[in-house]
Amino acid sequence: MVDSSLPPFIQALLAPGVYPHPAPEITLVQTHISYVLLAGDFVYKIKKPVDFGFLNFTTLEKRKYFCEQELLLNRRLCPSLYLGLVAITQQGETFSLDGSGTPMDYAVKMARMPEERMMAKVIARGELTRETLDRIIAILVPFYAKAETGPGIEEFGTAQSVSVNVLENFEQTQGFIGCAALSREQFEVISGYASTFLANEEFFTERIGAGRVRDCHGDLYSANICLAEKIYIYDCIEFNQRFRYCDVASDVAFLAMDLDFHGLPELSVYFIDRFCKAAGDTSLLPMLNFYKCYRAYVRGKIGLFTAHAPEVDPATAETCLAQAKKYFALAERYAAA
Repeated sequence: MVDSSLPPFIQALLAPGVYPHPAPEITLVQTHISYVLLAGDFVYKIKKPVDFGFLNFTTLEKRKYFCEQELLLNRRLCPSLYLGLVAITQQGETFSLDGSGTPMDYAVKMARMPEERMMAKVIARGELTRETLDRIIAILVPFYAKAETGPGIEEFGTAQSVSVNVLENFEQTQGFIGCAALSREQFEVISGYASTFLANEEFFTERIGAGRVRDCHGDLYSANICLAEKIYIYDCIEFNQRFRYCDVASDVAFLAMDLDFHGLPELSVYFIDRFCKAAGDTSLLPMLNFYKCYRAYVRGKIGLFTAHAPEVDPATAETCLAQAKKYFALAERYAAA
C-alpha cells in the first residue's frame, strides 16, 4: 500500500510502469533532505523542499540548480556513475520521467551500484582490509592535489570560518539537549573543547599556508563509498560551499571517525598514517581529533533531524536516534581526549 503522506509524484514513481527501463522492484529510501528511488539498474535522487538554513531546496529552481551541481561535482570522482538530470513531469493526472508535461521536480539519475559492496556492508561483514584503504588513499591523494584552491576557497579554512560551521551545529541542537541521545553534560564537554581548540588560530593558518584547504568532497564516510571492482566515492556536498571548501584534514577525519564509529580504531590509525605519508602532509595530525569530533557531532545532529522528521517512519526514527546517541558519545570521547 502506497503511503498517502508522500507527494503525488513520489507515489507515482513507486509504480514500475513509469520508468523507461525495467524496474520490477522499486525501493524508496528517505533521508532528511532526499527521496531516493532504487529502480532496476538505476537510482533516482530527488531533493525534498526543505530549508535547514545550511541548505535551501524550497523552490523548484533551487532544486534543479543543486541537482546540476550534484552532477558536476560528483563527476570529479565518479564520471560513469552520474548519468544526468531527469525532469519529473505531469500532464493531467499522469506523471512521467522527461515527459512532455509540466516539470514538477527534478532527479539526479545514477547507475545503481552493487548493494553488497557498499563500504558499510563490507565493514559489517568484517571484510574491510588495509589493502582496500590503500586503494582509497590512491584515489584521494591525487583528487586533493588537483582540487581547486585559491584565496576564495582558502578563507574557509580560517579558524573564524570553521567556527561558523562548528557553532552552527551547537545552535541547531540546542532544542534537543536532554533528549535520549544528547545530555547536557555531553553538550558542554563537546562545545567547550571545540571553542578551546578554535582559539589556536595558528594551526589553521599553517594549514592554509601549506595549501591544504581545497574544494573537497565534504561527506567522506562509508555510506558514500562503494568497494566494487572499481571504488566509487560519491555523493559529495553540493548544497553549500562552506561544507565542501575545507581543510583536507576535515575530509579524511570524517572517514577516520567513521572507522572508529564502526569499531575499527586500528584501521582508522592506519588510514591516517598512510594518507599523511602518501600526501606528504606533515601538519594534519594536530587537527585530526578536532575534526573527528566535529564530524561525529554533525552525524549525531543529522540523526536527530532525521528521527524527528514527520514523514519518517517510526522504525527508521528509532534507528536514527540510537545512531545519534552513539555519535554524540564518540564526539564526547574525542573532546575528553
